[in-house]
Amino acid sequence: MKILLFPVLTSIFVQVLSSPNPVKRSVTDVCKQIASAISSASDVHYPLELLYDKDISHWAASSSAVAACSVEPGSAADVGIILQILGNTTTPFGVKGGGHASNPNFSSTTGVQIAMYRFSEVVYDAASSTATIGAGLIWDDVYAALAPYDVNVVGGRVTGVGVAGFTLGGGYSWKTNQYGLTVDTLTAFELVKPDGTVANVTQDSDSDLFFALKGGFNNFGIVTRFTLQTFPQTQVWGGLITFTEDQIPKVINATYTFASNVTDHKAAIITTANFLLGQPGISQLLFYDGPTPPDGIFDDFLAIPYFTKDVSTRDFVSLVQASPSNATAGTSWESGSFISYDIEPFMSTIFTHSDSASVYPKIADDSFHSAIKQSANQITAVALAEG
Repeated sequence: MKILLFPVLTSIFVQVLSSPNPVKRSVTDVCKQIASAISSASDVHYPLELLYDKDISHWAASSSAVAACSVEPGSAADVGIILQILGNTTTPFGVKGGGHASNPNFSSTTGVQIAMYRFSEVVYDAASSTATIGAGLIWDDVYAALAPYDVNVVGGRVTGVGVAGFTLGGGYSWKTNQYGLTVDTLTAFELVKPDGTVANVTQDSDSDLFFALKGGFNNFGIVTRFTLQTFPQTQVWGGLITFTEDQIPKVINATYTFASNVTDHKAAIITTANFLLGQPGISQLLFYDGPTPPDGIFDDFLAIPYFTKDVSTRDFVSLVQASPSNATAGTSWESGSFISYDIEPFMSTIFTHSDSASVYPKIADDSFHSAIKQSANQITAVALAEG
């Protein structure tokens, strides 16, 4: 197995478009211009309005910013109008999908905040085994919409994660060992280009742009819809176990054993070492893509004395929502009150599942190990400096 370590999850989108002949205006005037230009499918909101607060909010409080206004586009055509106005006035803006971001300016702005909530459809096509998914959704909603059809997509592993930033950034899933990253299962994008043009981007229609969008984040416009391959979905097995500080060595050993020995592509784990409320501990997520795992795969984890345990055969949505990721929603990641490192083992074959290439970088494990060590040293230095 291959071990990948991810310090944080990220979301999407901050840009400044530039026009050859920009007309400089105040951001407030730009907000008004947008409001007068868009159709009735869309709306602009201002501070002190209820929907404005929803539009600018993020999973991590440190990722939110006080925008001059927010706009909720309801059609791809309106997204094009908005982008043209922003480009012609060189107005800074941010685009928020699900808002599961941890860093300032990833998908926030003090300019015009674009919130994609109205792109909220999930359309399953049984004939093509695909689902078309709006960019304003979180994965919980996608899985729930597909559940009646007994199919699923390669998407986020924990509750509250947005579709857009996750997909455009690559997308590591509980199903990645079986099917690759989320970008490997994409068949089409509905993309609004910086000039306002709406395009359906596929391997056949524009292979270069299709390649670039698969891991290229928001550098080529605003994606409003994604079309993904679907796969059969049964009940799954797994959930969350939490361990206290004294059990950390045993959990790390179990994680190493799993990563070294397990070859079943349906099995996956996330071992998360946390520092929360002044105490270290581990949140352990276990997953098997079937109602019952074979004997031996998770035995080492199940034998360790635990603090809490929620592991069972369940539907996929229940498994995803067993994760504690929303427990830290609203936290400022600038404070250091919550520190989290993930150990996420994957098979060495995960980049071999797609026939079409992607721009997503095949980062070596050493790069992640180095980043973990550097960040740990920085955190230690800051803590010592603060006494």
